[in-house]
Amino acid sequence: MTVVDTSAWIDYFRGLDAPHTRAVDRVLQTDRVVIGDLILAEFLQGFRDDRDFERATDLMNRLEYHDFVGREVALAAAVIYRSLRKRGVTVRKTIDVLIGTWCLMHGCPLIHNDHDFDPLETHFGLIVCRG
Repeated sequence: MTVVDTSAWIDYFRGLDAPHTRAVDRVLQTDRVVIGDLILAEFLQGFRDDRDFERATDLMNRLEYHDFVGREVALAAAVIYRSLRKRGVTVRKTIDVLIGTWCLMHGCPLIHNDHDFDPLETHFGLIVCRG
């Protein structure tokens, strides 16, 4: 099972040809693709056109869904965030720490196009799928 982050979904829907969008294409055909509450909300809120919103919602509804945020993930994410800060690394978006923490806790690879996940890969072993 593979998690696709909002950053990769946005580029995928825009038709961008890049390693991370090719990875999305590949996992949609070969693996269980997982989305969670945070990704669902982040991704769908960006659509202005109703038809695009409906098309994206239809795709998201076909994917395996998991709640990403709960007490256990929130506490673990806080520990990871604090650990990174002690190393002089600041992650800009708490949502990315929560998504990355969920992936770490469940051993799920992540496809993304967001540098906020890099410290989780470097310091905590987050598995990242690249094209």
